[in-house]
Amino acid sequence: MRRATIAGNWKMHGTKRQAHDLLQGIKDNSQTLDHVELIVLPPFIFIEQTAQALNDSHVAWGAQNVSNQEQGAFTGEVSASMLAEFACRYALVGHSERRTIYNESDAVVREKFSRLQASNICPILCMGESLEQRRQNQTQAVVQRQIDAILDTQGVSALQDAILAYEPIWAIGTGESASPEQAQEVHSFIRHYLAEHNAKIAQNIRILYGGSVKPTNARDLFAMPDIDGGLIGGASLESDSFIAIANAVSPD
Repeated sequence: MRRATIAGNWKMHGTKRQAHDLLQGIKDNSQTLDHVELIVLPPFIFIEQTAQALNDSHVAWGAQNVSNQEQGAFTGEVSASMLAEFACRYALVGHSERRTIYNESDAVVREKFSRLQASNICPILCMGESLEQRRQNQTQAVVQRQIDAILDTQGVSALQDAILAYEPIWAIGTGESASPEQAQEVHSFIRHYLAEHNAKIAQNIRILYGGSVKPTNARDLFAMPDIDGGLIGGASLESDSFIAIANAVSPD
């Protein structure tokens, strides 16, 4: 049975005070959510504060990014082993903003994925298509290529300790979410494609949906059979909306 997961990606938002209040709100209101795994992904500079605030809770934390290098003269970068020192259990790789704004290739994403696993941090591998690619019916080809970047070099077993997140670029931060049926179609494709390589891994892997998830649409999205939770952007910056999204997950 796959455990539902709600991960909050704060992106580049917040102050120390705002982080304190947000973390306290999540911690105080997550006590009854044992059936959901909650993860917060703050900016690097707030990870230590997050670790201290959530240390005695069941809420996990992680990072929004990681270097594809282990150490050296890479100004401004943060390695997987550094994240591990702050008990990060998760980190995003391949987020669309990293792929599009910072031109991260599938090869770079693959290297980051590998670095995280070498430090016993679970990668959350993000994938998704642009609006133009969707209009050209390339969604499945794009998603398959992004998965193959891992499969072709590390094999399907590398996904045993990973989470996938489908996030259509056209729905991120736009307020326009994919319909539950549109999201389910891609999630189902991902699971069936992985089943061609390993049926057990395909059945057990968690696949999150990311793209303007809000309390108002979360329940319908999470009711889909292959959607195992959400990667939440803007709605994760308020504890009330983040917890409301988590409460949209059925306990059954």
